[in-house]
Amino acid sequence: MANTIISTILITLLALLFLFPLVWMLVSSMKPEAAIYKDIGGIKAFLPSFDIGSWGTAYRELLSRFNVFIYLLNSIFYGLSVTIGSIIVNSLAGYGFSKFRFRGRKMLFGLLLALLVIPGETIIIQKFQIVRSMGILNTPLAVIFPSLAAPFYIYMFKNFFDAISDDVIESAQLEGASMFTIYWRIMLPMAKPAIATVGTLSFIGSWNDYIWPLMVLTDSNRFPLQVAITNINNTQPVYMNQVMAILTISTIPLIIVYVFFQKYLVQGLGASGTGEK
Repeated sequence: MANTIISTILITLLALLFLFPLVWMLVSSMKPEAAIYKDIGGIKAFLPSFDIGSWGTAYRELLSRFNVFIYLLNSIFYGLSVTIGSIIVNSLAGYGFSKFRFRGRKMLFGLLLALLVIPGETIIIQKFQIVRSMGILNTPLAVIFPSLAAPFYIYMFKNFFDAISDDVIESAQLEGASMFTIYWRIMLPMAKPAIATVGTLSFIGSWNDYIWPLMVLTDSNRFPLQVAITNINNTQPVYMNQVMAILTISTIPLIIVYVFFQKYLVQGLGASGTGEK
């Protein structure tokens, strides 16, 4: 009993340690800028303004100064495009490695796994050169295309497809189904945890991406929210409550995605190492 109480207290304190910056960010966006600096040394720093009518002032002023909705829609478009594309591209690759037998398959898959230890930043210049040679700089395609394929997602889908018996494929082939039909109507629906996991991680990765969109986009009207936040924070005059407001806006979609897909995310990550469905 004592161990349970101590564990609960420690877990609660640890949770508060991670939550207090989010709480401070949220309540700071709901009070005047002067109150942020006045309350920063006490418990009031974690309490919103007692004037309920002023809670949305920072948000209204922010929206009047900047085209936040454009940046928000850009981020949603990039995130959904990368999510859908990642599911299709990586599941097809995982399906190929799992159910097709071709020369060099094991060596190619081994090289793919070796890419997991290479930081993405080390090849960002090469990616930029490829995008420039394709002539798609300063377009949404430059943001979306390089984010579609990922070795870890391919590995995850392969593990899920490995757990599906080959007898299922043979039975479908006897009924006249093509390999793509088997993938689309049988294999993919059976890998729902992998789909949810890859979709969630892809969306979060795209939403939080800052360096790559900054490199390939020059038109500010195409900036995602994360890139626009830097411009907003550098545009004079800078108001702390408005900075906290834009950070809150950028955080809310991630919280919503995680709340709805938490179950599948944990299930998919837990099964990715074993191949269990």
